[in-house]
Amino acid sequence: MNIYSLPSKISVLLFDMDGTLYTNPFYAQLQIDLAIKRLAHVRGISLEEMRGEIADYRRRWADAHNGRKTSLGNVFLAFGISIEESVRWREELYMPSAYLSPDPALRETLERLKTSGLKHALVTNNPVSIAHKTLAALDVEGMFDVCVGLDTCYASKPNESPFRKAAELSGAQCAECISIGDRFDVDIDVPLKLGMGGVLVDGVEDVYGIAGFLTGSQ
Repeated sequence: MNIYSLPSKISVLLFDMDGTLYTNPFYAQLQIDLAIKRLAHVRGISLEEMRGEIADYRRRWADAHNGRKTSLGNVFLAFGISIEESVRWREELYMPSAYLSPDPALRETLERLKTSGLKHALVTNNPVSIAHKTLAALDVEGMFDVCVGLDTCYASKPNESPFRKAAELSGAQCAECISIGDRFDVDIDVPLKLGMGGVLVDGVEDVYGIAGFLTGSQ
């Protein structure tokens, strides 16, 4: 876990979902594979050819943006797939309940944070419907006050719109928020530039430890 900044006043925690609220490398990779397979089918090329084209695009994009990374949704935009189409594909292809199960430790952590007066917002590059299914599979759906998904702003992180929207819906200023996620370029960099705090985690195991230092800072 890396803590980049903590606001003097903390009102809202903005959580990423995949790779943050659960650690399941197989399911995380499966989501990517299913989307790329669909794109390959649409373009009439093999899966391996599609993987190669995406890898080449990511390298070029990183070279042009000081080594930073971007989201799969933004990569798909470059291949002519709109955010609206990405939303439809994900709603058709992803089944969180087949790969995830209730996480009592995560629920206890979120309950402890809520008891301290903090609001929870989810900011994900998956559609809102998939977000709710994922939270339900983890048995933490009722722990979130706000859910911002790919189909809320029709913009994929690291675009600043989802972060701003989550703060707005939570009734807080950006300077009162902390973004928590597993990818610096996607989940942390932009929030820091917006004046938010940022906590980079390696998975849900790091999230379990967040309550200790955050509740102590209130």
